[in-house]
Amino acid sequence: MTERAPQRTSHRPTAGPDTRGRDDQRPDDDEAGPLAGQVTGQAAGQAAGRAAGPPGPTRQIRPNRRLAALITEAGFSHAGLARRVDQLGIEHGLDLRYDKTSVTRWLRGQQPRGTTPALIAEVFTQRLGRRLSAQDLGLDACAPVYAGLEYAATPLEAVDIVSGLWRKDTGSQAELRKIAFTPAGLVVPSRDWLIGRADDTVVPPAPGDLRVPAQSRGHRTGGQPAGAAGGAAAEPPRAAGTRVGGGDVAAVGAVGELFRSLDHAYGGGHARQALVRYLEHEAEPMLRGTYSEVLGRRLFAAVADLTRLAGWTSYDIGAHGLAQRYFVQALRLAQAAGDRAYGGYVLVTMSRQAVHLGHGREAVQLARVAQQGVGTGAPLTVQALLHAAEARGHGLLGESRACTAALARAERALGAARAGDEVPPWARFFDEAQLADEFGHCHRDLQQWRPAVQHAERSLQLRGPGYARSRVFCRTVLASARLGLGEVDAACAHAYEAVRAAGDLRSARATEYVRDFGRRLDPYRDTAPARAFRDRLTAPRT
Repeated sequence: MTERAPQRTSHRPTAGPDTRGRDDQRPDDDEAGPLAGQVTGQAAGQAAGRAAGPPGPTRQIRPNRRLAALITEAGFSHAGLARRVDQLGIEHGLDLRYDKTSVTRWLRGQQPRGTTPALIAEVFTQRLGRRLSAQDLGLDACAPVYAGLEYAATPLEAVDIVSGLWRKDTGSQAELRKIAFTPAGLVVPSRDWLIGRADDTVVPPAPGDLRVPAQSRGHRTGGQPAGAAGGAAAEPPRAAGTRVGGGDVAAVGAVGELFRSLDHAYGGGHARQALVRYLEHEAEPMLRGTYSEVLGRRLFAAVADLTRLAGWTSYDIGAHGLAQRYFVQALRLAQAAGDRAYGGYVLVTMSRQAVHLGHGREAVQLARVAQQGVGTGAPLTVQALLHAAEARGHGLLGESRACTAALARAERALGAARAGDEVPPWARFFDEAQLADEFGHCHRDLQQWRPAVQHAERSLQLRGPGYARSRVFCRTVLASARLGLGEVDAACAHAYEAVRAAGDLRSARATEYVRDFGRRLDPYRDTAPARAFRDRLTAPRT
């Protein structure tokens, strides 16, 4: 299996009794006392900022009626709200100690500090099913805890959010790798896509009719929570944009095909930054330009594809939090384009990332949402792709029957497709070679070594040389399956070929596949084939 992201654990101090009550308990009006915000060692330097201490001497304290109304609407008890804020903090590596007394102080007008307002806003967003900011709760403005993961209410807001990501992404890749992937950030976007209605228009309003998007009002750029990509960037001054023609949109599509080919052959790290710069300097001015409704939806579709590819290449270099944000924004752009099938493809991409990071249940759910949203009217190749993604999630979870059933549905759908059927360009990669690759991965994860060998070998026979990275993945799956059968010599031979090919790629995933085989080989480290394999790896390459 591929290398999985380590799970962060919480280390709570145990001194004193647990002061957090049950959901049906309410604090008395005279409850008070300081609450220490406890954090993990990694964030210890920010502990004081997260403590719910008293406000500054110049601040006038007034009851927070907005927060009170939302607590009533959400049906939270004070203890229940505090517990959910603590739980969300854990997902971001924070060990918070809020309780019902903390909520009482917030209602009296005390302002929580640091990232806590953003955490509280996200708790209400998840509970009520609509996007809420800290200011909507009567709290101090704060960058949203899932900055970049917002599912915009309008196409204009979507352009503002995604263009902010493009601009931030022209900086240091080392910083981008620190942005955290969060499984909880998958829930709202996938749900909103599934139940969302088509946008009435994608044509930008006239300059005099512009409004500041609700999600960016009052957000400051500093004080970001751990794992955030930053709040919505300040909107640049707008004037009447240049007119966009059909040739411009066709050029965006051609650029996508170029970067896709580079990604397949050389890895996501080869031209990722060039792709992002193209989005910032070419695609954004087009989105803010002048175009008809029909052409505008084609433009949004083309930019959605490039944005998904920016996420895919980020995923391939190991920048998982950034990739997740690109995928969410690509999903929203696809909705603006009115392209339901492509939205399903974006969800499948998110599902594959979840599998890679070890989140099998989320992977299955994303694939099923895609199937439900796309429906049975999609091209058969697209349906096969969606079912194969679900199978990968089941395989990771060890759910053999569900995995086999999903693979069978994928096989039937692809087998029913005929030459000449209309297939979207982005789905044409899903052929017999790719289906065999999916079978091989699933059987490997289920430790069904013999069929894993058979399908991996078939995929390698069918796969063209232009898919160099996919061939590395499949070759490593074959090596792992041979090792599972006890064929150490053959396993090492296949792994060595994969290692040599991976050296020509700029792909963190390819490196992780090879490392995974190394871990599987460790129990055989004293055998002659394993020693010879390691000697060949350390020998100078000619």
